[in-house]
Amino acid sequence: MTAPRHFLDIDALSAGQLRALLHMGAAAKKAWRQPGAQTRLDGAILAMVFEKPSMRTRVSFEVAMHELGGGTIVLKDEEIGLGRREPLSDTARVLSRYVDAIMVRANAHSTVVDLAAHAGVPVINGLTDRSHPCQVMADLMTLAERKGDVSGCVVAWCGDCNNVATSWVHAAGRLGFEFRIAAPKSYGPDAQLMAWVEENGAAVHVVDEARDAVAGADCVVTDTWVSMGDKDGAQRRADLQPFQVNEELMARAGGDAIFLHCLPAHRGEEVSAAVIDGPQSAVFDEAENRLHAQKAILQWCLGENQTS
Repeated sequence: MTAPRHFLDIDALSAGQLRALLHMGAAAKKAWRQPGAQTRLDGAILAMVFEKPSMRTRVSFEVAMHELGGGTIVLKDEEIGLGRREPLSDTARVLSRYVDAIMVRANAHSTVVDLAAHAGVPVINGLTDRSHPCQVMADLMTLAERKGDVSGCVVAWCGDCNNVATSWVHAAGRLGFEFRIAAPKSYGPDAQLMAWVEENGAAVHVVDEARDAVAGADCVVTDTWVSMGDKDGAQRRADLQPFQVNEELMARAGGDAIFLHCLPAHRGEEVSAAVIDGPQSAVFDEAENRLHAQKAILQWCLGENQTS
């Protein structure tokens, strides 16, 4: 029996696989709503497991499966109790008897890894505390639409080096673009991530000042300062205020730089309204591209003509 093809992290894929996925996402977008133009997954069922809720993740995956001819089942945390009601290995084995793939939006990265280790079907990382590869595939697709080949780009991240930033780091290492991180020292990348940067020769640079990170950048990215489960919101807002992406900061980026944010956004905190609602913002193209990137991921995991 062929081992399932999981989509757990960008660093687990080769540059060729990532480029193939981006090409598939672009093709899915071009073929959107054109009958017969897309690879079909007729009859396939995706189980979507949510320890953390998300409008974009749920809707994009659900619409993607529907438009590819498949279906979805949503399992909320109170219904499945990952790792609490039964061992994760049992959950993985049972779900594998019912569905064709499992998408998990989990609290701990180990949950997704453990499910994949015991599942007989592909497991997709919809978000963990370590990474958010589905989001960054959509981000890369958006960047490629605006800039062409991402390899020569400079991308600046302002704020907490969180799970989304980690997936950006992995993408930079695989696809050869420069990624600059501006964050307070206590919010910067951890030693494990920086060890990965060193081992993989990634062009990742950490600076203390947002203005240094964005200078001449092709793309400026940020994320919310206070995520679900954070108990120290007031402190985080105070610490990260100097890293707000506003008009003054964007003016230091390249003249045709774009702004990205995975949403939900808090105008007046991590980004000013003038930036996120302004002409350089690509956040709603980025949000739409979750649908197309996720079609590519589903086809890559489940399609018969898989690219190695």
